Amino acid sequence: MSPKHLIEARAVSVIRDKKTLVDNADVDLLPGKIVSLIGPNGAGKTTLVKTLMGLINPSQGSINRRPNLTVGYMPQKLNVDSSLPITVQAFLSMPAVSQTKIAQLAEKTEITPILGSALQSLSGGELQRALLCRALIRDPDLLVLDEPAQGVDVNGQAELYQLITGIRDEIGCGVLMVSHDLHFVMAATDEVICLNQHICCHGHPEKVSNHPEYLQLFGQTANATMAVYTHHHDHQHSVHGDVSHCDHSH
Repeated sequence: MSPKHLIEARAVSVIRDKKTLVDNADVDLLPGKIVSLIGPNGAGKTTLVKTLMGLINPSQGSINRRPNLTVGYMPQKLNVDSSLPITVQAFLSMPAVSQTKIAQLAEKTEITPILGSALQSLSGGELQRALLCRALIRDPDLLVLDEPAQGVDVNGQAELYQLITGIRDEIGCGVLMVSHDLHFVMAATDEVICLNQHICCHGHPEKVSNHPEYLQLFGQTANATMAVYTHHHDHQHSVHGDVSHCDHSH
């Protein structure tokens, strides 16, 4: 394993009940690098992330993690019992964290004005920022963000991605960002991994602020912080997930 790596996965497969959930995947997570994992429902994204984090043992392959690696995790959803009102401040204080640190992280994630608000009353964007703040409490070497823009409108998504990039720049952590079906990804993403059981393709996103599809979705005046990840597959998937290789380039 390279000393630069946070996590290095090689030929990782996960098989459950004779079904291959992840097949022969290689993943490299490095400090200061943002990796976006995209793919359709049932592609194995959650399984791969849990395997990388050590929550699931791979059936095949190897995973090496930096010793004493600290991971900050931002879940896709947070189910809050409405009968148990809790403020953002109290939520961030569990487990015990100094109020000074909470104040610093709240400022970093731009949630200081809502610290006294009930968690149940937050908008989608506010809740995601609160979850991001909590993920930073342990001073992580690696941030794992599961659908960080869930429930956030387009403008809020751009701001949230800017915030994540700024945090990465400031603390130098690695970032693994997961998406359900992300057609547009941050321009600052260093690598995109397209997963559909196996890794279909991976590489750097292209900065395409003038791409017709980008302009159609975000408009001429949209803040150019996203880019389409254009790529070509040498194979196709059937409705059952079976792979058939193509004889020509697409």
